[in-house]
Amino acid sequence: SGFIKPHQLSADASDLGNINNEINGNWLSSSSNSIHEARLKAKAKRRLRKNSSRDSGRGDSLSDNGDAVRGTSAAPTSPKSKLLDRKSRLGKGRGLPKKGGAGGKGVWGRSGEVYEPEEVDVKDPNYDEAQENCVYETVVPPLEERDFEKTVTPIVQEYFEHGDTNEVAELLGELNLGPMRSGVPTLAVSLALEAKASHRELTSRLLADLCGPVLARSDVENAFDRLLRELPDLVLDTPGAPQLVGQFIARAVKDQILSKSYIEGYKGRVDCEHARAALDRAAVLLKMSMGGLRIDNLWGTGGGQRPVTQLIKEMNLLLKEYILSGDSKEAERCLRDLEVPHFYHEFVYEAIVMVLESKGEKTCKMILQLLKFLCESSIITVDQMRRGYERVYMDIAEINIDVPRAYFILEQFVDKSFSAGVIDEKLRDLCPCRGRKRFVSEGDGGRVKLESY
Repeated sequence: SGFIKPHQLSADASDLGNINNEINGNWLSSSSNSIHEARLKAKAKRRLRKNSSRDSGRGDSLSDNGDAVRGTSAAPTSPKSKLLDRKSRLGKGRGLPKKGGAGGKGVWGRSGEVYEPEEVDVKDPNYDEAQENCVYETVVPPLEERDFEKTVTPIVQEYFEHGDTNEVAELLGELNLGPMRSGVPTLAVSLALEAKASHRELTSRLLADLCGPVLARSDVENAFDRLLRELPDLVLDTPGAPQLVGQFIARAVKDQILSKSYIEGYKGRVDCEHARAALDRAAVLLKMSMGGLRIDNLWGTGGGQRPVTQLIKEMNLLLKEYILSGDSKEAERCLRDLEVPHFYHEFVYEAIVMVLESKGEKTCKMILQLLKFLCESSIITVDQMRRGYERVYMDIAEINIDVPRAYFILEQFVDKSFSAGVIDEKLRDLCPCRGRKRFVSEGDGGRVKLESY
């Protein structure tokens, strides 16, 4: 039951040591006791490693005996931040990529590494002796006639914008023109007939620069032969085509891309009146060149290539002719032919100055009518119109020296321009005005009197 019998008290002392080995009624040997202690220590170490890695320096840790020890280290860090942290936990390493960047999937190897040419393996089952000395070249198929115009026309039209003959030569060199080389001058001249004078000058320069690198003299001759045959069709779109083609022929002879005997070879063999007119025009120009005419300036200098003084002179002549004729459409056509839309503010400036210098109401009314017409037809943009008026505002003090009534006339013209819709209210308010009242000499007693116009 729960009492100790008397014969049990007289047991040996060795028996008392065995009582310590009894746990929950089970007898344990000395070896099993040591295993139990090792298990406890291993379990304590696992708990220690787990806590130290998750809560480094925070809270409690375990000693070797499994006892809790209070730590006094740094603030805790989030376990999530170290989940994807690939740095060494021991603080070692320099942060460099593995194998110096030469390892890993899909890499090109270490930077700066030079690969030697790979030698052909004769024992390779795919080895073919016939392909050992093969040379591979890019072959461009010849340009067909149905694709010629669609391919070359954008090149010529872009040339009219940038004017770089070298770029055209490079683009044509990339094409395998073959027998279609003579079609390049034909197409360029056909497009220039419907364009401006400056574009015709660019076309003549293009033909001279292409002859040699891209075209031969025979190609140019064949091109002009074809143009002379197609003149009846070209006249339908461009009535002055015979004279223009004749000028192109004369310029080509002067640039030495056509032989001097080209025109003489057609004598007595021309039945078409348009071709005859073109050849006669070319012959007359070449004879005039012997007398001092410069065929180099046959088409004139168009656009912004002309000097500013020449443009100003032509604009003044245009305005004077308009005052005499009153034809707004003719003035618009002449202004377009100048090909300087970026310089139309000068035209507005000269027109307003002409109004300030005039003595009658006729000039003011006609100039206002012309500016309104050009503004409504969008020939002169709002920006160019504004710049022209602002230039007059800036120079009105100097203009007033020669024209004493310039301030008064300018105010009236600006008000009329605003009423006609040529300028806006903001530009009208910027108009400078001279004070109508002024102080007289001291002898007048400091009185103020109005200035009369």
